[in-house]
Amino acid sequence: MAGEELLVDVEGRTLRISNLDKVMYPATGTTKGEVLQYYARIAPTLLPHLTDRAVTRIRWPHGTGGSSFFEKNAPGGTPSWVRTVSVPTTGSRGESRHGDRLVFPVVDDLATLTWMANLAALELHVHQWRVGRNGRPRNADRIVIDLDPGDPAGLHECCQVALLVRERLAERGLEARPVTSGSKGLHLYATLPRRLAPADSTELAKQVAEELSAAHPRRVTAIMTKARRGGKVFLDWSQNAGSKTTITPYSLRGRERPYVAAPVSWSEVEAGAEDPLGLEQLRFEEVVERVEERGDLFADPS
Repeated sequence: MAGEELLVDVEGRTLRISNLDKVMYPATGTTKGEVLQYYARIAPTLLPHLTDRAVTRIRWPHGTGGSSFFEKNAPGGTPSWVRTVSVPTTGSRGESRHGDRLVFPVVDDLATLTWMANLAALELHVHQWRVGRNGRPRNADRIVIDLDPGDPAGLHECCQVALLVRERLAERGLEARPVTSGSKGLHLYATLPRRLAPADSTELAKQVAEELSAAHPRRVTAIMTKARRGGKVFLDWSQNAGSKTTITPYSLRGRERPYVAAPVSWSEVEAGAEDPLGLEQLRFEEVVERVEERGDLFADPS
């Protein structure tokens, strides 16, 4: 029943859950209850990747058929048990401030994840750095390169370019891990052998992108301007900046259908490079099944 509320115990925390029957994805009829169930089932795999990372949310109060908004600060009414971190910021877009800082929530447990999902926070975005025990941001512990295809290129072309990016990263002693974006492209992550200041990790990703753009100018671009991206794969290196975030692996996306930013294997990427239908974006039920059968493909190999 619309508006109905339930009091639910989640690992010792009492949460008020509402509107379980609300349709969040009109194209598939996927409800808020199904979203909550997905996050509960994927939590053991997702939570380790959120550990000590400040979380920016994108919320769809009326489902993906309605409007959405970014939320960085912990909102009013945040439970006292939700961990938060105060992070310096130079942004300006009307965020509520504590001096010159933003107060982000950190998702340490299933209760916090459930609280966020109940607020229609379908998408969870994180930085490439973690906070330390003192609550302060540390240097980046990984880099990410976002492969974004310009029409008419698609995931097939992203897979082909991903193999090139993997080679360039390997030359630098970095092992790339692929994640379908849940939208149109791919994300490639690599754990850094030592932490780097965000400016340095950004420069590293930019070097890879510009090298490949120079070597394959008809297929790859490192320039953000959309007019320059038609038919090419844009290697977005800028998401390594200290203030930038990327959708976390295993997060839902706020698209027409309930796709997920889903870790995949390199053999699947190679299949996608060979065959335009060899790899597709994955829905949430598929991701749960894959994790149950294959474990966490995003687990750090080191």
